[in-house]
This record gives sequence, C-alpha cells and structure tokens, in this order.
Amino acid sequence: MPKITASSALSRFTVLDLTRVRSGPTCVRQLADFGADVIKVELPEALDQKEGLGGSRHGPDFQNLHRNKRSLTLNLKDPDGLTIFKRLVENADVVVENYRPDVKNRLGIDYESLRAINPRVILGSISGFGQDGPYLDRPGFDQIAQGMGGLMSITGEPGKGPMRVGIPIADLCAGLLCSQGIMVALLERETSGEGQWVDTSLLGSQIFMLDFQASRWLMNQDVPQQAGNNHPTSIPTGVFETSDGAINIAVAGQVIWERFCNSLNAEDLNANPDYATAENRSKNRDSLGDEINKRLRQKDSATWINLFNEAGVPAGEINSIDQVFADRQVKHLGAATKVNSPALGEIELVSQSINLSRTPSTIAAAPPERGEHSDEVLESIGYDAGEIASFHARNVV
Repeated sequence: MPKITASSALSRFTVLDLTRVRSGPTCVRQLADFGADVIKVELPEALDQKEGLGGSRHGPDFQNLHRNKRSLTLNLKDPDGLTIFKRLVENADVVVENYRPDVKNRLGIDYESLRAINPRVILGSISGFGQDGPYLDRPGFDQIAQGMGGLMSITGEPGKGPMRVGIPIADLCAGLLCSQGIMVALLERETSGEGQWVDTSLLGSQIFMLDFQASRWLMNQDVPQQAGNNHPTSIPTGVFETSDGAINIAVAGQVIWERFCNSLNAEDLNANPDYATAENRSKNRDSLGDEINKRLRQKDSATWINLFNEAGVPAGEINSIDQVFADRQVKHLGAATKVNSPALGEIELVSQSINLSRTPSTIAAAPPERGEHSDEVLESIGYDAGEIASFHARNVV
C-alpha cells in the first residue's frame, strides 16, 4: 500500500517514533502533519495488553495525536527486534523517544549507539526533568511539571490555593519545542552533514513558557502571585459581567483605556485620578472592576462585544468547547478536519494550526491500527515473507 503523504514539506524525511502518552506524540505529530514518513514503533499486541494513559486506541485522545503515521509492531527487547530497529535507523533521519532517560541506554538505542549506525541521524528526547541531574530518576508527569515549574502558583484566584491549567500544557509545550529543535537540527545538518541529539523536558519547557512572569523574578526579584481572571499587569483586563453572562475585555495601554471609557460612556472613570494611569488602575483594580461590572450588567454580551470591537477595544466571548467549534471564525479557519478511519468511519480531528501557502499540512490518514504497516515496512528493508512470518510467530513484530 503506498504511503499517504500529508504534505510535501517534510516528505523526504523518515522518522522513527518510539513515543508514548502525550509529549512525544505531540512532537512527532508536527513532523507527520507536514509530511514526514513517520513509522510509529509499538509493542506487539500479545506483549501489551494494558490500556495506556489517554484511553483506548479508538478514543479521541489517541486518534488526535497519531494521525498521518504508519504503525510497526516491534519488541525492542528481543535481539531480532533490536536488529530490525537498527536496520531502520540506517536510513532514518530522526528518532524520537520520551522514555525515562536510562531506558534508551538499557535498550542500546542511546544517541551514541544510533550515531554509530548513522552519523546523520537526529535523536529527539523528551524527559520529565532532563537527561541528567539530581531528578534524573523521578517519573515525569504534566501536572507535576506544572507545579514544580511555577505555573500553578500563578494560576487561579488569590487565596484559593494552587490551580492546574485545564490542558496538559507542560506536555504540549515540551512536544512542540522538541519538534522545533528537531527541525533546527535538520536545517543545520544541511551544512554539517551530521546529526545531533535534541532534548527537552517537561520541567524545562514549563519554565520557558513562564516567559514574562519568570522575567519579573529574574530581573526584579518580584514573585508573581495568583490574579484569577485579572491580567497581572494590564488593568482592566479580565472577565467582566454582562446582563446574560460574562465576556473578556483587554484594556492595555492608555489609548485603549480612553477608547474603552468612551465606548462605555464612562468619562467619569477616565477623569477619576484613581484610574488615570496604568499604575493607579493596577493599585485600584478591585474598585475599578466593580465600577465596570456595574455598567456592563446593563446590556448583553453580544452588544458589548460588538461595541468594543468597533471601537478598537479587544473583547470576546467566553466559549465552551462546543461553542468554540460552532464559531464562524473558527469554522473559517478550518480548525477541525474530517478524515475517514477504517476502524471508526468518518471522524473529526483538530487541524494543524500552522499554515504554509505552498506546502500546507493535511490530515491525510487517520491513526493506524496497531501493526497495520508492519509487513510493508519490513519488506521495504529487505525481509522476505518467510522471515516476516517467523517474526510474527515469535512476537518479534
């Protein structure tokens, strides 16, 4: 069966995907969505009877993470399985794994071992806390990284304790950053002719994503606190009440503040010295919020959103997930894509959000069944039908 290519952008690259759960699959999804030939390496079903994190293979989590890939089952602990993998490495461009750091060494697929087979290969690794250091042996998990990386200390309402973010943001950011590092390494290889080891961690990625909140501490020794729905520095920015619900408003800078007051017919607020400057608005944020809510409760959300946006004041709906995908701009962006799954029929998955004008990404193939492409991958590297049958019989594949 011919390979289905999602894009021509990365179609010349072959990626061996050893990843599990979320951070690693997020990384590899970026490569697969832009056309890399991704071979997802999984344990033979007879050796893997447990349901993994994220639910079943046919559940929404797995389906959204593993589109545009082929699947090869392979037991890397079997000498023949390891030989097959190393034969694949000979012509691969990238290997991606998110095992605990010591696992790849025990399997003999660490960077130096892979480099000895193919000096051009790039190894992408994602761990909980890094490839060495005092936390080397700790198991990594998204919420642990959110807590240790400071995010939970600045999320949630003041005085109500730490709060996790509603998505696995440490996993997702680690995956996205690793994919970026891999593409940088592929670009660099065009000059040097050599591969290299790219690694990131949940903890390191989470800290990187603290961005200006981390900089506030590093430069000014200011420890950011929880601010709930209020923006920590631009006031008034946050959630405000209307006659039929709530909306987000972002008033950043003096010009937008004045536009906001004009739109609200609230010249008294603009003239009030307590709110005249950004510093004073921050100092008096609670009383200002009360004043704004009192005025906004007089009209419905849609009226205010239209009025503010026409005046150049950023404002928007606060949508539930079903409302997100019903939104006309979201539909225009094509944020969901239909694909035919042989196992499930027609399904919808979240589209790639990076747009390229000549070589766009598509969801060309639904996630594969376990081992769906084992025989064709093995044939492509020279194994005959008898050898393949023997591998199956011995649960090598």
